[in-house]
Amino acid sequence: MQSGTQFTQGLRLAMDDGPAWTVEAVRQVRYHVVGSDHLFSTHNTDLLDGCPEAPLRAGERRLVVIDENVEKLHGARIREYFAFHDVRITVLVLRADETVKQWDAVSRVVDAMNDFGIDRRREPVIAIGGGVLTDVVGFAASLYRRGTPYIRIPTTLIGLVDAGVGVKTGVNYSSGKNRLGTYAPAKVTFLDRSFLRSLDLRHISNGLAEILKMALIRSEDLFALLETHGPAVRADRFQGSTGTLARAADAIFADSIHLMLEELQPNLWESALERCVDYGHTFSPTIEMHALPELLHGEAVVIDMALTTALGTLRGDVSQEEADRIFAVIRALGLPLWSDVLQDRGLLEEALRDTVRHRDGQQRLPLPVGIGRHRFVNDVEPAELEAATRVLRQAHEAVRHLPAGTLVGA
Repeated sequence: MQSGTQFTQGLRLAMDDGPAWTVEAVRQVRYHVVGSDHLFSTHNTDLLDGCPEAPLRAGERRLVVIDENVEKLHGARIREYFAFHDVRITVLVLRADETVKQWDAVSRVVDAMNDFGIDRRREPVIAIGGGVLTDVVGFAASLYRRGTPYIRIPTTLIGLVDAGVGVKTGVNYSSGKNRLGTYAPAKVTFLDRSFLRSLDLRHISNGLAEILKMALIRSEDLFALLETHGPAVRADRFQGSTGTLARAADAIFADSIHLMLEELQPNLWESALERCVDYGHTFSPTIEMHALPELLHGEAVVIDMALTTALGTLRGDVSQEEADRIFAVIRALGLPLWSDVLQDRGLLEEALRDTVRHRDGQQRLPLPVGIGRHRFVNDVEPAELEAATRVLRQAHEAVRHLPAGTLVGA
């Protein structure tokens, strides 16, 4: 046989110095994101037949992992739904927040899957909760028998627009944010905005941070929607109580998810490390872990975005007028510009070093260019970070007396 002869597509045998094989294979990925309000109303059959690749039939059984807060608010309704459709469920109630997003939570889900005796081909686990809960369940499912299907039903805004539409799972390890994890898409994610009715406004703002991220790097139109309608949509919890609020909520919701999926689909496994969706995620993992439990994930992300907006003004990529608009919208959406952990002078340098390790030796730092565009840089220096921190502190001091959710100058 000739050296390098191809005898099966993607498989080559070289004989020059003894046998050696190179295997090339491509795994097709297909998953679904389905909008379905009032998913657990008994007349709604989307959970049964909304995804042909994960049907749910009368007489079947499912393991359901549910966030303890969701259980208190919606547990009875969820159980009634499954009973009405003759589906037998075993329920694991799990506390799920960043302070307990650790291996122990994954182990509890794995134990539940094992005790359930799950059929990994035909009985997808159903995860109902926020982004932390779906991350934990997705991670456990990806490990059990090297891959068990699961279904996500996010119940927070950040879960609906961010954690619920990608393929990453994970938990924190030591002081590292999502240091353990896998790429494991759910068979289907059902997006039910009716869950947001019972969400406190701080968690609505938490999800709006990830929506604002997509606006700042990809869409000036989305930013304008947030600037004009964001505070009212936030107060209405995306429920569309009037025609104007419904149109604005629908547009903000759909546009942000579409933009996110446009960025994710060509690069699901992150083979390309220059990812604009990493905007707001260079410094925020370190900020968030150092500030726990003070900051929610989206709050840490928006502080990162505010910091890099300040950096953009210093570099001439963002005008002062644009920066003022960005800072005003951040406040109007009920989000912070500042955390006192930024007073630790070495924190941002530590965060940047960790990012360089994560991004294969380069910063690959997405920075805003105006509003709605971005570029990547590799030359941010500690002195620039200090200067940007001072600019951000000044912006924070200028608006700190205003209530969160107030448009500056309104």
